[in-house]
This record gives sequence, structure tokens and C-alpha cells, in this order.
Amino acid sequence: MSHYIGPDFLLENRYSKELYHDYAHSMPIIDYHNHLSPSQIANDVIFQNLTQAWIHGDHYKWRALRTLGIDEKFITGSASDKEKFLKWAYAVPFTMRNPLYHWTHLELQRYFQITDVLRPDNALAIYDEVGQKLQSPEYSYRSLLTHMNVAYLCTTEDPTDTLEDHGKIATANFKTKVSTAFRPDNAIHIDSTQFNSYLQQLSKVTGADISTYDQLCDALANRITYFHERGCRISDHGLPHLYSESSTESEIKSIFKKKIEGRTITQKEVRQYKCALLLFLSKKYHEYDWVQQFHLGALRNNNTRMYETLGPNTGWDSIGDWLQAERLSKFLNRLDSENALCKTIIYNLNPRDNEVMASMVGNFNDGSIKGKIQFGSGWWFLDQKEGMTNQINALSNIGLLSCFVGMLTDSRSVLSFPRHEYFRRILCNIFGKEIENGELPTDIKWIGKLIQDVCYHNARSYFNLEL
Repeated sequence: MSHYIGPDFLLENRYSKELYHDYAHSMPIIDYHNHLSPSQIANDVIFQNLTQAWIHGDHYKWRALRTLGIDEKFITGSASDKEKFLKWAYAVPFTMRNPLYHWTHLELQRYFQITDVLRPDNALAIYDEVGQKLQSPEYSYRSLLTHMNVAYLCTTEDPTDTLEDHGKIATANFKTKVSTAFRPDNAIHIDSTQFNSYLQQLSKVTGADISTYDQLCDALANRITYFHERGCRISDHGLPHLYSESSTESEIKSIFKKKIEGRTITQKEVRQYKCALLLFLSKKYHEYDWVQQFHLGALRNNNTRMYETLGPNTGWDSIGDWLQAERLSKFLNRLDSENALCKTIIYNLNPRDNEVMASMVGNFNDGSIKGKIQFGSGWWFLDQKEGMTNQINALSNIGLLSCFVGMLTDSRSVLSFPRHEYFRRILCNIFGKEIENGELPTDIKWIGKLIQDVCYHNARSYFNLEL
């Protein structure tokens, strides 16, 4: 069986096809949140084989492999790259109806022109064919991005990062513009056992002592300035939920002092500290006219045994079920009340809360900026066909889809950019079906414009990009 994913994949009628092929397909990609390696971009890495480019670091694939009972040796362990790829090829036929099945074949086609369905009996031939291609400069890291028409991408860095690699990229002859997002989660998670050691790292980078809460704020403000001077205009936070606990200045200083002295702090004090520091940071973002992002709802590191063995971001996270609405409302309202609420994107991980988030952002869209507060695209466990459709429908029903800034990869792999195509096909099919059903007029030109806005123009305007 070959040519599984044809030109009209996911496009169910002539309107869907026209919208995708004539309007969405050729739009450049703006990927404003991902976890790509700036070092690999800066050095224009040549991958030695498909496993290095495709399987290393991909915890989506790792979870599927483990579910099939495949030993960790062939996932993150000591097996050779070829052995790991062959195990993935064995797994692929079992991933049907998981988005991995779609992504796998989109990626093989779009990057390597492999149209066969990946199976154990053709795995070695595909591994060898792609391995030969990857040795060519036409398949270097930057070339792969250029091939996918990526106009802009934004990686994600801790405040302690020097951004040296971003500086190298900026001076390289590279069409894609690359920036960074400021992610200070390590400074926020005061309940982490690594908090005090992280403060030492931050102190070393800033060259200043951090023994008080005020000094921490000064250090973070210093790093925000540093990032801004190097082109950063976006922040990001990965949190279970936002925080709304009230506190006094003296209480926060006392909580911080207790922590660095090794004394126990209560759960209430944890929440007070996190709320206070997030408010401080958000006000700084507003001063610099940044966009702030909040990825909410992940329950992380559930499997203690495996987390202690392999570390974070290795496939042990899931959807959390916290109540989001009231805390989110109070947090945004405190900033808005002080006229200190900058452009904000809220990402939801629990599908139960889609309508909650879609309605919440409307409370703070005050007419000052088009789409100022955004309900972000389906992410992580929800960046699949149903998850994207549900997010699009919730936003359409409660807000304005026409103002949406669209899709992002949120990925650690340079081969993940066909996810934008996946999103665009789903988006065009939603509109196409409603045209066919008579729910929307047959105004292809206008609807095509809206789709191009969602795919590209809205994000370009929202992030003030000069492309």
C-alpha cells in the first residue's frame, strides 16, 4: 500500500479542498512556541540518521513504545539508533487512530518524499534511504526549516540562558527568523527541591547576590532586560493553574527567607509566593510590551520511579483536573485593574475547560488590541484532530475565530512542522463542511482571507513581526 496521505487528506468536499489548496497551503509558518534546540539551529546540525532527527527526545513516541511493552533499552537506553528505529517501525501499525500515525506519514512525505506506509518489512529500506538524504546539506537542520517555509520560530529558554546561540543565528545567513521566549518557571516553583540551587545559578549569571525576595525580583528584571535587548518579545509559563492568593509584601519576603534558610513553607505560602512573583513578572512583560503565554493544566512527573531514573520531559505527564476559572479570572483581573495586562495567550490541557477558557478571554478583550487575550490552540495531549476541532469550535461559538493567532508545534523535533499543515487541513475542512451544509455562504474569497489570517497574518500582527 502506498500514497496513504494524498493531496486531499482530511478534506471532505470541494470547498474544503479549494480553501486549503488555494488559500492555506502556501502560507508561511509562524511557530511562536516550541522547544527546538538553538544550538542545533546555530550549528546547522547534520543528523547522522533518522532516529537522531525523529525519535530522540520525542516523548510522544516513547509513550507509545512503552505501551506496546517495548523495553526502555530501545527507547531511551543503550540500543543502537538503527535498533531504536526498527522498534518504532514495528510500533507504527499499532498506532492507528493515535495522531502519531498521521504525523509519522506526513513527516516522512513532507521532508523525505517517502510515500509508503511505514511497516517492519520496509523499515530498513526507509532508514537507509533517509539516512543517505540526511548526509546532504539539503537536509541540514536549517534546510529542513526552510523546506517547510518556516518564516519565524520562537524557542523557549530559562532566564539563566546566555542566548549565545541565538546571537550566532542572528548573524547567520538564514532566512527563518529565530527568537526566544523567557520561561522563568524555575524561579516560580518555590516548592521544588531544586529551588535554592537554581537561585545560585541565577545569581552567578547576574553577578548579584540573591538572598532576599527583592534581590530575586531585581535579578529577574535584569534578565528580562537582557532577553529584550536580544530580541525576545514573548514569555511562557507552564503551570497547573494560575494563582490568586492575596498577600502582603512582608509576607512574601518572609516566605522567601524561610525557603532559602531551609525551613518548611506551607501550601498556602507556596501559592502566595507564586501569585506574587507571577504578578511582578506580568507587570514587567507589560512594561516591555511582550506577549505572555500560560500553558495550564499539566499534571507532571506522575511516575516517581521513572522520573527519578530518566528525569523530566520523558513521558510521565498527563492531563490534570484542577478548577481553573476563578483563579484565572482573579489573576487577570488584578493585572487589568492596574492597566498592566499585556497581550496574553491561555492554553488549556483539559478538554473539559475549553468553553471556560474561551469565555474567560472575552472578559479581558477590552477593544484596545485585536485579539488581545487569546484562547491558544490545542496543545500536548490535545494537538490532534479532535482536540483541535474542539478548541476551534469552542472559540468559534464563544469568541471570534477570525482573530485567532493559530497553530504552533510546541515540539522538540525539527520534523514536527507538518503539524501546521494538519491544523490547516482541519480548519479548512470545518469551514468547507459548513459551506456545503448551507451554514456559511459560498464566499470563498472572504472565508479564504479569514483562513489566511488564522494561518499567518494574525500571528504576524499580534507579535509585531517584520518578515
